[in-house]
Amino acid sequence: MRIGVLGTGMVGHALATKLVQLGHEVKMGSRTEGNEKATAWAETAGANASHGTFADAAEFGELIVHCTAGMHALAALGEAGVANLSGKVVIDVSNPLDFSGGMPPTLAVCNTDSLGEQIQSTFDDARIVKALNTMNCNVMVDPSLVPGDHAVMICGDDADAKRQVSELLASFGWTPDQVVDLGGIRASRGLEMWLPLWLSLMGALGTPNFNVALMRN
Repeated sequence: MRIGVLGTGMVGHALATKLVQLGHEVKMGSRTEGNEKATAWAETAGANASHGTFADAAEFGELIVHCTAGMHALAALGEAGVANLSGKVVIDVSNPLDFSGGMPPTLAVCNTDSLGEQIQSTFDDARIVKALNTMNCNVMVDPSLVPGDHAVMICGDDADAKRQVSELLASFGWTPDQVVDLGGIRASRGLEMWLPLWLSLMGALGTPNFNVALMRN
């Protein structure tokens, strides 16, 4: 599959690298065509790796992975282009973390709205699936880093889009029992509100390599 990855940070790098390793053609997108991080990644990731602008990556991809900083998410997706996102599955990994007041960050949107919902309403022809935003990027692409039956939660309004995302997660090593479908995109509210607690847990545990497990009766 041709996949566009929007974002050049740790999350974008980890997901783009894993996708290339799985045999996909991946174009990493950034605001500028000659972004140093994207260029360096493409030079080392292999023949199936390339880079360009957000618009280049979105046009290239049959599926899009959105990994930009949450405060700039709508602007970045706007640069990617409505037409380039229309009809495509967009995996939204972003969180609306606001660092303007220092650490710890606050949530720019919560309770009655979410970034996932804002993205879906703004790009209403795209098929947004919130996924992977509740864990460190290393765990996203290698769930075996955390022992036990821990969970990856997804949500979105399009059932077929969630099926495609679940299949991609399976290729990362997530089992069907570990993938928990929370329903429509409105469930992004809870997924995003997990982040302040996640940050506190990272500090308490001294590692980002942990995840939530659901203990069922």
